[in-house]
Amino acid sequence: MKNLKFIVFVVLAIFIPAVLSAITGKEILDKSEAVMKAPKSVVSDAVMVLIDKRNKKKTRKIRMWSKGSKKKVIKFLSPADVRGVGLLVLSDNDMYLYMPAFKKIRRIASHVKHQSFMGSDFSYDEIGSTEYAENYTAKLVKETDTEYIVEAVRKKNSDKQYNKLKLRIDKQSFLPLKIEMYKKNKLRKVLINNKIEKIGKYWMATDIMIEDIKKKHKTNLKLTNIKFDKSVPSRIFTKRYLTKSVR
Repeated sequence: MKNLKFIVFVVLAIFIPAVLSAITGKEILDKSEAVMKAPKSVVSDAVMVLIDKRNKKKTRKIRMWSKGSKKKVIKFLSPADVRGVGLLVLSDNDMYLYMPAFKKIRRIASHVKHQSFMGSDFSYDEIGSTEYAENYTAKLVKETDTEYIVEAVRKKNSDKQYNKLKLRIDKQSFLPLKIEMYKKNKLRKVLINNKIEKIGKYWMATDIMIEDIKKKHKTNLKLTNIKFDKSVPSRIFTKRYLTKSVR
């Protein structure tokens, strides 16, 4: 009996501290967002490819600027039918779209931000925000040697369109490898970070594929010429700059 008690004591001494010190789902999401928000600014070019269910492709070239965790500008460089289109993001609920054909800047209303951004499988909200921890209650459901599997349920006060997310988080970079997005508990979209790189001191997803399951439509976004922590003029994050041509 004494030997049995000793064995039980040893087992508890080994495993209880490990359980108590285990990382939580919230901590994982917080750390993931901290990695994404780490650069003071990011400037990059990108190629966006729209792929329909017949595998027909449309290619677009864009340039992107971001400053801090909220401010973003996206400008389309080509082809001609989208050249000059610009999106300005100042916060989750403060976005503006410029369409050169109409020479007008319009504010993205809250009921529109879940719609497709320029025919892609990204919504305006998905392009503009990665605030998972603020909008979802996360639970760690599984752990492997290389990944955390997290299930996140939308908070009652959140206006996010997906009621649940399932995320595979890479342990090395703490960036998502895959995000499944559920609406009314039905899988609607899947985002896969095909390539995650460490550029200087920052981790970044540089090859992203997002698929709309119902539409059988995909969007691939590949980032190039990435520059971190460069001085980005405040004038870029203005409605006036949206109307300027960019080469």
